[in-house]
Amino acid sequence: MKEEAMTDGNLSMEQWQAIMDNDTSYDKKFYYGVQTRGIFCRPSCKSRPPKKENVKIFENPQQALDEDYRPCKRCKPTDKQLPAEEWVDQVATYIDTNFAEHLTLQILADLFHGSPFHLQRTFKQIKSISPTEYIQEIRISKAMEYLTASGFSVMDIALAVGISNMAYFGTLFKQKTGYTPTAYRQLNN
Repeated sequence: MKEEAMTDGNLSMEQWQAIMDNDTSYDKKFYYGVQTRGIFCRPSCKSRPPKKENVKIFENPQQALDEDYRPCKRCKPTDKQLPAEEWVDQVATYIDTNFAEHLTLQILADLFHGSPFHLQRTFKQIKSISPTEYIQEIRISKAMEYLTASGFSVMDIALAVGISNMAYFGTLFKQKTGYTPTAYRQLNN
């Protein structure tokens, strides 16, 4: 790999192009970490391209591991697979803290460098529910907290937990709790 002027810290234009092109010829020449996700990959990784400003270059997988980056589940830069339980725990923790965001199976698979099918199957195997069901449970649990501990309107609570469709929120809430949001609030205040 020819030397080029470095940009964005330690990322050269050549390295950036290799990442954008998923160029297999650069595999094992360098690895890149995505600072916002704490994951590192091979240049050939087929995951969603990172933002350039979030990329950090490593000479080898051990450097990335030493800086607490975890290996990508999709491209397996350490040539080892992350244990399924650990991977699912990382996804669940992300959902726990980002439940109000727009979350789909595809988005989660991209964020955690796996396929939607593998994520669905593995998550259900470990947690006994699908990622979508887990998201719903977290959202309804948070909505229950907000209904009993705040004076926010039902619409504001629905939006705060990531559900913009009021009819869907009411239906899902009743399905999970047996009560409408308003009835639940009245029973618990």
